[in-house]
Amino acid sequence: MDNRTLVVGHVNPDTDSVASAMGYAWLLSQQRGEPATAARAGALNRQTAWVLERVGLQPPELLVDVSPCFSAVTRRLDTVGPDSSLADAWAVASRTGSAAPVVDVEGRPAGLITGLSLFAHLSRLVGPRLDPGITLAQMFEGNCMEAADRDVPRFAASERIRDALRRVLRDERDDFWVVDSDGRYLGICRKPDLLNPPRLRLVLVDHNEVGQAVGSLDEATLLEVLDHHRLDNPPTRMPIRFHIDPVGSTCTLVSERCDESGLAPPPPLAGLLLAGVLSDTLLLGSPTTTERDRRAAARISRWALVGGSPLEGATMESFGRELLEAGAGLARRDPWEVVTTDLKVYEAASQKVGVAQVEVTDLVELSKRAEVLVQALDRLRTERDLDLAMLMVSDVVGGSSRLLASGAPGLLADLPWPRLADGTLEARGVVSRKKQLLPLILARLEG
Repeated sequence: MDNRTLVVGHVNPDTDSVASAMGYAWLLSQQRGEPATAARAGALNRQTAWVLERVGLQPPELLVDVSPCFSAVTRRLDTVGPDSSLADAWAVASRTGSAAPVVDVEGRPAGLITGLSLFAHLSRLVGPRLDPGITLAQMFEGNCMEAADRDVPRFAASERIRDALRRVLRDERDDFWVVDSDGRYLGICRKPDLLNPPRLRLVLVDHNEVGQAVGSLDEATLLEVLDHHRLDNPPTRMPIRFHIDPVGSTCTLVSERCDESGLAPPPPLAGLLLAGVLSDTLLLGSPTTTERDRRAAARISRWALVGGSPLEGATMESFGRELLEAGAGLARRDPWEVVTTDLKVYEAASQKVGVAQVEVTDLVELSKRAEVLVQALDRLRTERDLDLAMLMVSDVVGGSSRLLASGAPGLLADLPWPRLADGTLEARGVVSRKKQLLPLILARLEG
């Protein structure tokens, strides 16, 4: 049973999403004295991978679906071997209170002795009428496999319970095998537990939209949301803590919570939080940047840029430049990676729009790559069933963007930016997807 609280950001995680999840998980663990673990809802992008290596931290665990799996209800009962006596199996069943698993020398299930299988075996031994010449001791001298159910269904620990529930309900048994990917014994699960499995406990950071969350969110227990985006939250069964603030980075909100608690994260984690603030605010130069972000960056720098830390000798400015350069560039990147790494999907007026963003230090390479990037957007629109797929190529040095798109030509014609010879739209002064581009697109869609 997993009783941790998992803190997770959005799908296609960026540095702010990963950093805020790791920072907030640390803070919750410190405050509550019980484990909170960071997770990520997708592969790391180049910038985030670079930052984690730079500060010496391991990536958080990958979590793409929170539907309960068989591992969540597995009980690892003691076992007997196929050559054991029925008396030995009975002793194990007495201790477990349910069943005696029979496992061979290779660790694979051979048979399961349950109350039902034992009764069937004893009935076969004594027949319709009890023979007074057969003692109970004699009945239990035989080999345990004679009383084992050899046809018990097996389920992989990683398999989702909901995908197997019909099969479970059709079976008269109450006990089932749980095995690893090689078919080796991991434990037993019981039907009552499968009908009411434990739900993962989640805290969402850097997002609140179901479309950007881990899969099967409705099958988890949502405890809290900490975010800085527009409101489009999932329904909950019970009241939860819900905090959305118009700042430039979720790491800003995490640092404020740390400050309010009188706690300072260790320098490596502080370095990661600083990266989250600087990446999401483009070195505090994005239109989304607030005075609170600037105070947060100064506060976190005090924690991170100290002697003996991974960032010793760096300044906020020098670290920030390294950070942006680590995630920038188009020439060596696969077009499909470019349009899917930092992708967010929105819905409005019954239309589905995907907007990806990639950061570069200049726009020189774009004209040569525009055609293959549009082809990747065409594929993205088809595979994700989008009405519009758009890529925002942002020059983090010049403070401007160029837009490429697939689909919805009427919407694109209505946007207030000129079309260049390479087919891209020139959006001067636009670098924020959240504050500058998305509101325009949603307003056009909603009429």
